Amino acid sequence: MNMFCFQCQETLKNTGCVMAGICGKSADVATLQDLLIYLLKGISVYGEKARKLGHNDEEVDIFVARGLFTTITNVNFDTDRLVKLIEQAFKAREKIENIFLNAYKEKHGEDFTGKLPEPARWKSGDGIRSYLEKGRNVGVLAEKNEDIRSLKQLLTYGLKGIAAYADHAYILGKKDDSIFAFLQEALEATTREFITVDELVNLVIKAGEMGVTTMALLDEANTSRYGNPEPTEVYTGTRAKPAILISGHDLLDMEEILQQTAGKGVDIYTHGEMLPANAYPAFKKYDHFVGNYGTSWFNQQKEFDKFNGAIIMTTNCIQKPKESYKNRIFTTGLVAWPDVAHISDREFGKPKDFSLVIEKALEQGALEEIPGKKIMIGFARNSLMASADKIISAVKSGKIKRFVVMAGCDGRYKNREYYTEVAKNLPEGTVILTAGCAKYRYNMLDLGDIDGIPRVIDAGQCNDSYSLAYIALQLVKAFEADSINDLPISFDIAWYEQKAVTVLLALLYLGVKGIRLGPTLPAFLSPNVAKVLVEKFDIKLIGTVEEDIDAMMLGK
Repeated sequence: MNMFCFQCQETLKNTGCVMAGICGKSADVATLQDLLIYLLKGISVYGEKARKLGHNDEEVDIFVARGLFTTITNVNFDTDRLVKLIEQAFKAREKIENIFLNAYKEKHGEDFTGKLPEPARWKSGDGIRSYLEKGRNVGVLAEKNEDIRSLKQLLTYGLKGIAAYADHAYILGKKDDSIFAFLQEALEATTREFITVDELVNLVIKAGEMGVTTMALLDEANTSRYGNPEPTEVYTGTRAKPAILISGHDLLDMEEILQQTAGKGVDIYTHGEMLPANAYPAFKKYDHFVGNYGTSWFNQQKEFDKFNGAIIMTTNCIQKPKESYKNRIFTTGLVAWPDVAHISDREFGKPKDFSLVIEKALEQGALEEIPGKKIMIGFARNSLMASADKIISAVKSGKIKRFVVMAGCDGRYKNREYYTEVAKNLPEGTVILTAGCAKYRYNMLDLGDIDGIPRVIDAGQCNDSYSLAYIALQLVKAFEADSINDLPISFDIAWYEQKAVTVLLALLYLGVKGIRLGPTLPAFLSPNVAKVLVEKFDIKLIGTVEEDIDAMMLGK
């Protein structure tokens, strides 16, 4: 087979993509990503050993995180950029290797002579040809034991989500060395020849713990710079002015684009996972920040085609651009697509230069004016806590009978209409708690409110699932319950890519049981690993709308 990848929910036949990715990546891109992960493991072997001797290197630490992030589904589709990352990986490995060897000699008075796993030793031959040859031999299927493979991949995909959130926080000046240390500890563990199932299970649960830590760090990074999200009505129509559409998750890119377009006659709209930016106080001062255009990432080819302005992809979620808008879409950060203009990274503390995007928006002229409705967002932890007494009172009086957490990712498959139908058919006494782009399945529905409490409470991006977990833990205290599982809360989670895996592991670490997961269980779960998750955490595949609603209302 040309490749093998089963990291996302839409993998071919829920088994694995073997010719090209359903996401659009080529076999060569998949192979180079496999090799990059392999080299990150080698870097982590030295990083883990160096840390035990009291040494680390921040540049190497953040490279490992960004290397993981760039292999998340729908981020980097460009072989040239992946080759450059692989070349950087060799340099990072050499750097941390020297740090470790010098520290070892300083402590022990002799050179290190221990045996190291191959990812710490392999050297390339003649560039991309050598990279592709090696990459084909070190991918997912290199691990022959199905259960060990399953747990290693579950762990690795959890690490990818942690790395993405850690990178977002780092860009905003927040870091936690324990997160970088765990990324390398876990990657190093996957190189061990005789690692046990129990050791891997423990690391998977620890990944859930670190997921909570990382989401809390990112929450601090976002709110300390941009203020706490506020309940906000967001306009979904367009004005007849030149415009830029911003998609992805990077709030610093959002800030810099708003700053650089101020007074230039260019309107700014969000798309997809950038919708929550509309609720941050720091962004509301810009009168050219109009609202949100479009819906989820998988609709972008249709929606971008109709949006006459410039488009910028700040993180994952890019699809193959259509020729009709390829000359007006830009990538930045880790996002890359062949032959699509890329906005360079920041240098020496300076902001990115988005002038090309602004020029393209002005060149395109005014959008067509299209009326839209308003949707309510901005219910992160501070907003929810401000209404805690009201929510608790509504629960105690029976006006709120149940909360249903419908967070996670959206996707293109028709069976995801399940989540829309669940939202439509939930009894009136239920409140939906959501975060992530799964919200687009139901956030335009008119479900009303319960004594002023919206029946769809949108906490924000996928990382803002931390807010939902935080509120649940506060309710545990308020109701003097023993755990989240004793509250009137059900979890009906949609997943697509690896950040959703991190959120799932975080919920498992917090002791949440009975999670419904869909549209399918992950293909990377072997039957034995799936059985363990079912027996230990009562994870279950979604069923029919009617059966699942009935069961959730009974607390099952």
